[in-house]
Amino acid sequence: MERLLKLEELALFVLGLGAFHLTGASWWWFWGLLLAPDIGMIGYLFGDKPGAWMYNFFHHRAVALGCAGLGVLLNQSFLEIAGIILFAHIAMDRLVGYGLKYEKGFKFTHLGEIGQKPRNSTS
Repeated sequence: MERLLKLEELALFVLGLGAFHLTGASWWWFWGLLLAPDIGMIGYLFGDKPGAWMYNFFHHRAVALGCAGLGVLLNQSFLEIAGIILFAHIAMDRLVGYGLKYEKGFKFTHLGEIGQKPRNSTS
């Protein structure tokens, strides 16, 4: 199952690349801003609960899709590009095991504990 989930995230990352290509924007925007959503980790300076909330806000697909959709609807390429980059970033993070955070600490995610082998992994 773990391999299947990683393949799905890889496909979503490729989808993000394709969507960005369709914008016609310069690729340096994509690669330069790909790690920008990790600004959400700043919340951890204020503790685990605000850290998890802020990180999860910047790593939620609904936020990415809403931002991109709003950009298309309002004809605002900056919002569209930001949403696409956020979408690709989320897929990249989940591909390597960084999921949405629980309030008990940064390493506790919906994909399992960071640094630990998944419980029911058969791969």
